[in-house]
Amino acid sequence: MVVALIVGAGQGTRMGPGVEKLFIELAGKPVIAHTWTRFDSASCIDGIVLVVREDQLDRVAALASRLSLSKPYWIVAGGPHRQDSVWNGLQALPNSAEIVAIQDAARPCTPAELIAATVQAARQFNAAVAAQPITDTVKESPDGEWVKRTLDRAQLWTVQTPQTFRVEIIKRAVSEARRRGLQLSDDTAACELINQPVKLVIDARPNPKLTRPEDLPYIEFLLQREAADQFGANTTVKVTC
Repeated sequence: MVVALIVGAGQGTRMGPGVEKLFIELAGKPVIAHTWTRFDSASCIDGIVLVVREDQLDRVAALASRLSLSKPYWIVAGGPHRQDSVWNGLQALPNSAEIVAIQDAARPCTPAELIAATVQAARQFNAAVAAQPITDTVKESPDGEWVKRTLDRAQLWTVQTPQTFRVEIIKRAVSEARRRGLQLSDDTAACELINQPVKLVIDARPNPKLTRPEDLPYIEFLLQREAADQFGANTTVKVTC
C-alpha cells in the first residue's frame, strides 16, 4: 500500500497575520484542496493521511465532504514543529502501508508524473526526493552582508516534495532525529542520520510552495493553465507507478 502523508500543520506566519494560507482560494479551490485532490487522483496512491493543526480538524473534515474523493483518508492533528507533525502522521499510517510519500500541503502544483516517479524510486532505493538542480550562482555569506565565497552550483540542488520512503526507513530515521533531540525541517535530512542514501528525482516543471503573498499570482497562473490544458485535451494520459 502506498500512502500520501500531506503535512499542513504550520502557522504560515510569512503569509501575514491572520492568514490561513491553506484555505486561500486559487483557481476555484482552497490550496489544500488542490493538493489533496491531486494525490487522490494519482493512481499509485492508495490512501491519504492529512496532518493539520488541531483547530483546523473540523474545517478540513468539512472540506472533505465537498470534494469528490475516491481514496480513503485519515485526518490527524499535527505537533509544534514539522518533524512532530510528520511523526504524528507516520503513526497514523495503516499497518499495510509500505511506501509513504510526504508532501507539503502548500505545494498544490506537483505533477502526477513526479508523484509516480518518487514512488518508483522509493521502491527501488528506499528513499527518494523531488529535486531540481540550481541554475543561479550561489554565494555564501555568514553575516548576510558580505560575500565570503562562491559555491559550486554543479553540486547543489533544491529539494521539494514529495519526499518518498519505505515506511520502515523513514520511521527509523525520524525516530533517530527525535532520540537526538533534533528538529529537522526536511525529511531526507533524517535519512542522513541513519546513513540512508536518498535518490534525487528530477522534474524540470514548476512545483512551487506557497510561502509568501508574492507566491500567489504565480501559483494561481500554474493552476489555471493546467486546468485549461486539461479542458482542451482530447485524451487523458494515465500515470501509474
